[in-house]
Amino acid sequence: MSEQPTPQQVRRALARAERGAALDVSEAAVLLAARGEELDRLTAAAAQVRDAGLAGAGRPGVVTYSPKVFIPVTKLCRDRCHYCTFVESPGQLKRAGHGMFLSPDEILEIARQGAELGCLEALFTLGDRPEDRWPEARAWLDEEGYDSTLAYVRAMAVRVLEETGLLPHLNPGVMSWEEMNRLKPVSPSMGMMLETTSRRLFEDKGEAHFGSPDKDPAVRLQVLEDAGRLAIPFTTGLLVGIGETLTERAETIFALRATMKRYGAVQEVIVQNFRAKPDTAMRHADDLALDDYRAAIAVTRLVLGPKARVQAPPNLVDLAECRALLGAGVDDWGGVSPLTPDHVNPERPWPSLERLRDITADCGFELRARLTVHPEYVVRGEPWLDPRVSAHVAALAGDDGLATVGVRPVGLPWQEPDGGFASVGRTDLHEAVDTEGRTEDRRSDFGNVYGDWDSVKDAAALTGGPPTMHTVLHAEGREALAAAERDPGNLADEHALTLITAEGALLDQVCRLADDLRRETVGDDVTYVVNRNINFTNVCYVGCRFCAFAQRRTDADAFSLSLEQVADRAEEAWQLGATEVCMQGGIDPELPGTAYFDLATAVKQRVPGMHVHAFSPMEIVNGATRTGLSFEDFLIKARESGLGSIPGTAAEILDDEVRWVLTKGKLPTRTWVEIISTAHRVGIPTTSTMMYGHVDNPRHWVGHLRVLSGIQDTAREHGNAGFTEFVPLPFVHHSAPIYLAGVARPGPGHRDNLAVHALARILLHGRIDNIQTSWVKLGVDSTRAMLRAGANDVGGTLMEETISRMAGSEHGSAKTVEELTEIGAGIGRPVRERTTTYGSPGSLPSR
Repeated sequence: MSEQPTPQQVRRALARAERGAALDVSEAAVLLAARGEELDRLTAAAAQVRDAGLAGAGRPGVVTYSPKVFIPVTKLCRDRCHYCTFVESPGQLKRAGHGMFLSPDEILEIARQGAELGCLEALFTLGDRPEDRWPEARAWLDEEGYDSTLAYVRAMAVRVLEETGLLPHLNPGVMSWEEMNRLKPVSPSMGMMLETTSRRLFEDKGEAHFGSPDKDPAVRLQVLEDAGRLAIPFTTGLLVGIGETLTERAETIFALRATMKRYGAVQEVIVQNFRAKPDTAMRHADDLALDDYRAAIAVTRLVLGPKARVQAPPNLVDLAECRALLGAGVDDWGGVSPLTPDHVNPERPWPSLERLRDITADCGFELRARLTVHPEYVVRGEPWLDPRVSAHVAALAGDDGLATVGVRPVGLPWQEPDGGFASVGRTDLHEAVDTEGRTEDRRSDFGNVYGDWDSVKDAAALTGGPPTMHTVLHAEGREALAAAERDPGNLADEHALTLITAEGALLDQVCRLADDLRRETVGDDVTYVVNRNINFTNVCYVGCRFCAFAQRRTDADAFSLSLEQVADRAEEAWQLGATEVCMQGGIDPELPGTAYFDLATAVKQRVPGMHVHAFSPMEIVNGATRTGLSFEDFLIKARESGLGSIPGTAAEILDDEVRWVLTKGKLPTRTWVEIISTAHRVGIPTTSTMMYGHVDNPRHWVGHLRVLSGIQDTAREHGNAGFTEFVPLPFVHHSAPIYLAGVARPGPGHRDNLAVHALARILLHGRIDNIQTSWVKLGVDSTRAMLRAGANDVGGTLMEETISRMAGSEHGSAKTVEELTEIGAGIGRPVRERTTTYGSPGSLPSR
């Protein structure tokens, strides 16, 4: 499309906008060029959409703002944006008599003064990762005892909450999934401007974002994705007038709409106009004209729709021009401070609240104060608000989620004195933990906890869908099989894909080879462990789309066990002959991080000889986040509390393309790898798993096994045991949300199961000795078939297994030793008991 649309194009696009038709990118770009009468009609249409949205939200005619203080934690930054005057160098700071960072006392003084003036928000703003560019920043952090700028921000957010009651809004630029997960408990909301999706402005020398690594549009879009997956109320927006074309401007708006639709976490979109500043590379560029700005706001409103909150900063236009912004569809003025300047735009002072209220009233609206987190998220509560800050939010919010009129913030404890597991404040939410079946076929918030299902379907279409079987040429199959026989653990990907998609006679040969490798590696014994699964809570807000186990706290099927109940079950299992308890639970936002230590300690104190096999990598992320410990320190403390090994669950498929279809808020592949590798490094063995047969395909299976091989190679290089076993887990579809929503296929077939077990034995040869097959998911006959295709272990007696049962497993949730023995005996193989780490139970303490 030309950047100068014809009048006919503008009239056509405008007519569609006025009748409420969905716009595409090209039509939005056309409307961004509207002027004169067409622009007035465009803004009128946008204002109608805004008004409908406010009425739908239950606050017709209410325009909001956030009374805030602006806390510039540091003006150091590793980026070099060509329009920025916020950032300074260490030399500039020293000459002005300033430190590299605001000190804790300086931060708290700003916050205290703001609280006295009635502010409710503490906006933490700073440059991106200054320690990566400036040695002076690294030295300051080291001297103060902080690993990173974000660690300092986290600590200061806690102090602001506790000592002033202001709600921190963290705006530190690009953050990783792990970093946002760690910051969520200290901040009700966060933010980062997308600014633009134009790669040209990032890649071309002389353009606004050239030389600024954190302004890569792909990186910034990933931040929005991760914030959505973590259910963080997130502020973002576009910066208009920095050299982008109208089409690029429209593309940015649509990118914001896409992430808003997928996760519902974008709480507001700021449309910010460029203002040229002296002493910058763009000082000679023209400010964005008011008509361009009005059009950008109106198109943003029309594209995002009535439920979006659209903000325009009132200090970046003349005060009288605020009327035009309201007329274009704005419903929020953002943060306005009676104390601190806009440090990003210091030449543009805030309007007084009185004048802003008068102008808003002149336009027919009431101006109301809100909190840093928008009212919709205040009312919803979990999972949007972490329990550690929910009391701080509740102290300032009215029933409608807006700020209580006349409220003044007061410091509150960020975390109650550590009461461990008991601080959850309940023992049983559901007495009948072991009852069969479900009261309903889905959790009560099915419609929103998993994100937008249409977007999930679109993403699933890109993963490649079900396995594609093909007729393998005899020569191709022979070549791949011969390569596997020569060097199974180092099979090339092309050969691995040939064998994992094999059918008929070739698949039979693959299974025979796997069985031969099994016999060579571990002999003919079929092993099992006598164990008990203890799912201590099923309250969870992560949003795994394959999981029927997770419930919200108010659901009838929700349950949580007390420490005493957990210890009772462990003791009962020990008396029945168990050597292991496997403990896993949902990610309950009210569960303190120390609960994981308490659980391990409770079992070991009651039954010292019991092996504690517990806590998935996702639970370890949760515990580390809530305790403030690093992954390594958390694992060491868990080991000291009695943890013996870790189940390598939460792996699903170790490929984020598939992973983000299967899950919403779960950890990315790199974090799973980091946690498992860290566990190995500190001497904690783990299992490994792969859940397959949903939206994946054979290349994902091979890739997953390659990742596990790399982790194990590293563990062995450092003399660690690493993985004790690999467990292929067929997807159980019956009650899985992703299947109920029509996205996933109904699990793998028998051919897939054989191929996965056999190729696991082949590709992991020399690395992971034990391949376990899941009788819970496969049943007796299929389990026996897997034992003939490379598997050597049938897992545990379980005694109870809530997760698979609630997903709809048809093969029971417990087996006796006699039943497990019969599985092996039925194919003529000896069966023996093992410990968790594949030792002899005879080495355990007497009962």
